[in-house]
Amino acid sequence: MAALVLLLVAGIAGGWWLTREEDSSPFAGRPRVTDGAAGLSYAIPEGWEHAEGKKLIGAFTSSVTKEHAGTGTGTDTGSGSGASGEGGSTVLAGRAAAMPQAALQQQAERAARSNAVFFYPEGSSEVAESRPTTVGGRPAHTVALRVSEGKRGSAAPESAGGTGTGHLRLTLIAVDDSRSAFLLGIAQPGGPLETREVDQVMESASLT
Repeated sequence: MAALVLLLVAGIAGGWWLTREEDSSPFAGRPRVTDGAAGLSYAIPEGWEHAEGKKLIGAFTSSVTKEHAGTGTGTDTGSGSGASGEGGSTVLAGRAAAMPQAALQQQAERAARSNAVFFYPEGSSEVAESRPTTVGGRPAHTVALRVSEGKRGSAAPESAGGTGTGHLRLTLIAVDDSRSAFLLGIAQPGGPLETREVDQVMESASLT
């Protein structure tokens, strides 16, 4: 099955803590993750959990996750790509190198495809959306992919015990002249409700 939760196998650089959502967003009044390493803050919706004290792989510096009702959300602590799990949603943040605005689209699309390959090593993906945006007044680019667990056209339907097509979104932000940051969201299955909730968490992001 597809990788839906974090691979808890490596160290993180930088800390994060909780604040409260204070605007008029769908998550007003909810706690927020403030990720000092990535320079981002984002909401924790009701029913989601933050990975306090856990170590995340690679460039990821903070995360929130949700287990979908009726599914199991497993983690793979081995060295291989992917993880075991029936279904769930996750949003991760991380820090990256400086990124000129002109390169945001190319790099965001490349990173989205790379993460699709990592989390769905036996699957396929296709672009559903790719557009410029802003986060905290800074230029950004967001890419959404439709992802499947098997080869194109062969994803197991939910009625057959599979979790269907998933949703992956990556938003890359040019924070300043010295660094960029990103948000990665995954929902499996990627139905309208799951997709919208992941997207809303990412849309709640602000710069710290």
